[in-house]
Amino acid sequence: MILGGDIGGTKCNLAVFQETEGPSLHPVFQRRYATRDFSTFEDLITHFLRQGAKTTTGGQQISAAGFGVAGAVVEGQLHANNLPWTLNLSALAQRLDVSLENIVLLNDMVATAWSLDQLPANDLAVLNRGVSQPNATRALVAVGTGLGEAFLVWDGRQNRVFPSEGGLAGFAPRTDREIRLLTYLSKRLPQVCCEDVLSGRGIRAIHEFLNPQVRHSSFDGAGGDSAREISENACAHSCEVCVETMDLWTEAYGSEAGNLALRALAFGGVYVAGGIAPKIVSKLQDGAFFRAFCDKTKLSSVLARIPLYVVMNEDAPIWGAAYQALAASRSSDTLRKAG
Repeated sequence: MILGGDIGGTKCNLAVFQETEGPSLHPVFQRRYATRDFSTFEDLITHFLRQGAKTTTGGQQISAAGFGVAGAVVEGQLHANNLPWTLNLSALAQRLDVSLENIVLLNDMVATAWSLDQLPANDLAVLNRGVSQPNATRALVAVGTGLGEAFLVWDGRQNRVFPSEGGLAGFAPRTDREIRLLTYLSKRLPQVCCEDVLSGRGIRAIHEFLNPQVRHSSFDGAGGDSAREISENACAHSCEVCVETMDLWTEAYGSEAGNLALRALAFGGVYVAGGIAPKIVSKLQDGAFFRAFCDKTKLSSVLARIPLYVVMNEDAPIWGAAYQALAASRSSDTLRKAG
């Protein structure tokens, strides 16, 4: 039995998987929680198991666990900006009664990247079919609470995944309107990074930049989901400012995806993931995202040949983390038998 998790500053998604032939994984129990509802990560795990995971798994013990976490993992230590608690791997290993080497801690983007080869084709929506090059580098970009980026590189034998903190890189405006947006944000923030624009809060910021007089119900109070309301209004064409907001945001997102493709030479494809993309896939498919993606002067025709996909499965980080935990478990079993 493998425990997988997607741990974020807003929500935590946990699942228990059964190993089947292949080897592959089959989900048997899954729950989603608000991060703020738990004082420690161990409390969250305890609550999850008590809710029914042990009975659902027929009493079998968890043999390995993998967690994709919003933050940078450096030498096994997590550096997260938005989590209200730390992850104590020793305490977690004790709670799950598994060896420490069978617990895998990953950046959430790395976890998502590891899921790509496990997802069925219908979990990917096509933005541009392009011409994929076998074993070429692939890139992943995801927007939710923040902006994450990662790369998959073929080393001659297997894929390797490299994390990135590109979301904290400086925002690079492409148009006169984006330059005005940067000027607007720079008066309110000490530094304007990519995720100040390309995130849920970025959608709200763009709306206020375009017309601060137009307000919606989610703007009042700390619990409102402004990004969701603005995007839904835009899809329904019920608010002109919301439509303009999503136009600007989508083009900025496409441009950053194109920047990532250039930096990585991602001829194997660029994958757009995260919590927002599946909800606005029709907007991403209307052509504006792709045009901004390709708008790179001399290399526009090259970028137009790169496959572009939207990852529709929001549980992708859980699957990637669980498969890495399974690999760790099998590796430790092999070493133990060899010893």
